[in-house]
Amino acid sequence: MATKTIKSSRSRTTKKKISRVAVGQDLDVKEFCRRFKVVRPDLTRLTGYSQRAVDKWAAGDKPGPAAKKHLKEICRLFDALADLMETDYVGEWIKTPNEAFDGSTPLQVIERGEVDRIWRMIYRLETGEPV
Repeated sequence: MATKTIKSSRSRTTKKKISRVAVGQDLDVKEFCRRFKVVRPDLTRLTGYSQRAVDKWAAGDKPGPAAKKHLKEICRLFDALADLMETDYVGEWIKTPNEAFDGSTPLQVIERGEVDRIWRMIYRLETGEPV
């Protein structure tokens, strides 16, 4: 497992262990769900694909090009969130209402196609930019 040096906005340097989902490789759905504590119905909502499709991916079927691209984007997002919080908390966090999203859950924000709001929040937290 690699380590990553992270500088906070308070100029404090910390070492954080990372184990990123490999974006360039095929996604292991079971490993993704285990790592981030995401249940398959939530992965279905995140991807916009059917439960049957997600179950097939978990069984080893390869997603098509469009689904693969969408899964890579979700992996990038979850890896970025794991830089800000405990990795196994991400699955719970996406289902928790958040005032930064007007009381919506991050999962609802993603479902509405507003993932840029989450990326903006990540940027602000990483840079210390005021909200």
